[in-house]
This record gives sequence, structure tokens and C-alpha cells, in this order.
Amino acid sequence: MFKYYDKHDFTKEELEDLFLSVEWSSGHFPDKLVIAMKNFKTVYSCYDDDKLIGLICAMDDGIMTSYIHYLLVNPKYHNLGIGKELVLKMKNYYKDYLRIVVVAYNDELNFYKHMGFKTAEDASAMFITSLWT
Repeated sequence: MFKYYDKHDFTKEELEDLFLSVEWSSGHFPDKLVIAMKNFKTVYSCYDDDKLIGLICAMDDGIMTSYIHYLLVNPKYHNLGIGKELVLKMKNYYKDYLRIVVVAYNDELNFYKHMGFKTAEDASAMFITSLWT
């Protein structure tokens, strides 16, 4: 049904479409997203035929810690297991690392907890950003 890939090359149109489908302001910068995807250490994507419908990417220090930066699935494809499959691929890739970190929006905490992540009791995410989402 859906096909998953380990790739870094995307068109700006497919990234723009996916990011704007979840109302992320970074979708307004598709040229930058194309470059960002090429620079991430690990990227998994999900396609429905030739349509990009899901994406997860991470950066890491090469041995101890991985940071999941993006996980997004087009809302038309929510609740079909795509996000879960993308996270499982990332967890498997980084299985020998000591820590996998994700900064989640509060609305997404239950999903990540279900996937085995825990909320830090002594830490908070902090940002300096010019993005509005």
C-alpha cells in the first residue's frame, strides 16, 4: 500500500505540500527545506504512489545522541500507522545510541509516549525562532 524510503532528495513542491498540509510555517520556505533534507543525517519518507505523505528526519552526534527534528504526516493519512512506522524506522536505525530526543508539541505528547518516549521532569524545550508554528 504505502512505500517507505531512506532518501534525502525531494522536490520543493512535494515538501511545500506536505509541510503546509500540517500548517507548519516552514512549508513557506521550500527551497530551504530541500537543502535541509539533504543535510539531515537520517531521513525516512512515506509515499502513496508518487505523493509524499509522511516524513521523519534526525541529526546525531555519530554515537550517543540522536535528535528527531521533523515528523509529519499529511492529515488525510492520519491514523493509518504511518507516523508509527516512521518512528519505528528511526528507533531501529538509532537502536545502539544512548538517547533519542524529540521536542514535541503538547498536542502530540500522547503519540510519542505511546511510542516509548518519556517527558522530562527536569527539562524544557527552548527556542529562538522566527517561525510562527
